[in-house]
Amino acid sequence: MKINSGHPDYSLLIVFFVLLSLGVLILASTSISISQEKFGSPFHILFHQIEYGILPGLILGIFCFFAPLSFFKKYSVIFLLVVLCFMVLIFVPGMGVSIGGATRWVKIGNFSFQPSEFLKLSFFIYLAAWISNRGNAKNLKRDNKRSRDFKTLFIPFLVIISLISLLLILQPDISTLGMIVFIAVLMYFVVDTPLYQNALLILGGIVGLLVLIAFAPYRLNRVVTFLSSEIDPMGIGYQIGQSLIAVGSGGVWGKGLGMGIQKFGFLPQPFSDSIFSVFAEETGFIGSLVLIVLFMIFAVLGLKISSNAKDKFSQTLALSITCWIIVQAFVNISSIIGILPLTGIPLPFIAYGGSHLITELAAVGILLNISKSSN
Repeated sequence: MKINSGHPDYSLLIVFFVLLSLGVLILASTSISISQEKFGSPFHILFHQIEYGILPGLILGIFCFFAPLSFFKKYSVIFLLVVLCFMVLIFVPGMGVSIGGATRWVKIGNFSFQPSEFLKLSFFIYLAAWISNRGNAKNLKRDNKRSRDFKTLFIPFLVIISLISLLLILQPDISTLGMIVFIAVLMYFVVDTPLYQNALLILGGIVGLLVLIAFAPYRLNRVVTFLSSEIDPMGIGYQIGQSLIAVGSGGVWGKGLGMGIQKFGFLPQPFSDSIFSVFAEETGFIGSLVLIVLFMIFAVLGLKISSNAKDKFSQTLALSITCWIIVQAFVNISSIIGILPLTGIPLPFIAYGGSHLITELAAVGILLNISKSSN
């Protein structure tokens, strides 16, 4: 397999390193007090993020950058099957780890990780390979093979989505499920599949979401809180209330790094799910705007890489990675400022968590690889 020797998109590389650097800075600021209190060291959480997130993520990202793109396409099924096996191990007694009522982690020895984060990347690689292998659905329609189109595209797609959905629902991890299904349906649409199939997928997704909300009170509480954040401010509305206080108190310029108040016991999960609240409090409107603009630039550059890709696999994979990173970023930010209900989706490159950071760095490596191969 020949490795392409072209140069990557340096603009994307710069944006990525700026985002990663901002993540290190704000995590250091956010976690100092908690690290000191729980571990006796002010930088324990930061060093843990570097050791188990950034360093392995950069190593994997470098590998993904230099590996031939054909390697990912050839072994896409194996990648997905391996991750699905780890998804099943979550439910094996002694291996699955439950935190906050959800079983989403696998523990092997002293090492634990979240398979659903690796599922995102492995599934998008598989999806890109699957789409490119089956060709454009438009050609099938031209041949008047409607039944073949349904059997070779819609049914296999529905089967794999249903399997993934079942595993994520059992954890439960509905936020990740929604993210994966949204991106998958979007990819299914852009390859020019029949509109009725896309309508069926969207309708099925909406009905499934409503059922999941109806059967889980805490999900319904999130919707109720979203519609009226003033309800039960010391109960179900506490997190969004404190998040809005943090964002609003930052003003235009912010209080300065390390000078935020809400992270000191007021804001739940200040260095993970709610880290944007702390970022907004300490860097203000200007800092928040800069962060959002950086993600927007990332989106534009990623879409450009996708449009310039030389083959269907690279094009679809670049598009899915870009949509995944950007949608995840804006869902996190939107939930923190009350535009969307609160979710457990982490802020890419910024929030604490080794599993999601490793996969995001690997994804950036692949994206840069595609940009290199397009030159």
